[in-house]
Amino acid sequence: MSKHALLEVIALGPQDAIAAQAGGADRLELVTDMAADGLTPPRAAFAAIRAAVDIPLRVMLRAADGFAAGDVAALCEDAAALRAEGADEFVLGFLTPDGRPDLDAVRALAEVIDGCRWTFHRAIDRAADRDALRKELAAFAAPAGPGGLDTFLTAGAVAGVDTGLPTLLAEQARTAAGEPGYAPRILVGGGLTLGQLPTLRAAGLDAFHIGGAARPAGWSAPVDAAAVREWREALDGAVDGAVAVG
Repeated sequence: MSKHALLEVIALGPQDAIAAQAGGADRLELVTDMAADGLTPPRAAFAAIRAAVDIPLRVMLRAADGFAAGDVAALCEDAAALRAEGADEFVLGFLTPDGRPDLDAVRALAEVIDGCRWTFHRAIDRAADRDALRKELAAFAAPAGPGGLDTFLTAGAVAGVDTGLPTLLAEQARTAAGEPGYAPRILVGGGLTLGQLPTLRAAGLDAFHIGGAARPAGWSAPVDAAAVREWREALDGAVDGAVAVG
């Protein structure tokens, strides 16, 4: 098992980004409007954050709350503008009304961000059939070269990691076995707690995503570097079963 697990932190602006990097984050997910669970940030916001830190940034492509794609042409325009600004990693994920992956929307955006790596976000947790979704998206998976779907952000269940833990462990086992559709890395996020890290790390999961946990004072306050550092140290210790939780 790798001794270093990836820690991704949600950032809304440069202050968040600087604090997250100072606390030990490996990567940021850039969004705006957390009241809608995270939407596409303005091009200027991306540019300001990119200028503030030097760790990888994954930029959300999402126009409204929920998992319907909406105006795909507008999303593609946003993606193209962000690419022109220098964005080279993204986050996206859309479902049809019956809970299947919206392949038309995904394909359209994948063409615009061709050559970029991207995450399919927690839409997977609301899919009618998780296994079928993974296999339908397999054609977008990152090959040996750059670009493509390389990550699923998931809690394993709509309710969060506490409920979804068995699913996460089972899917990680299928990833380790090299099953079709299970090549993308699992990024665990959604109600994640420090106490769950030893079990997840012992199973081989090595990527973790936090938002509210990095903001002890709530979403109206910026990321707290000390809170991120607590997660960084917990992840670094979990590999040896030494994480302390309180």
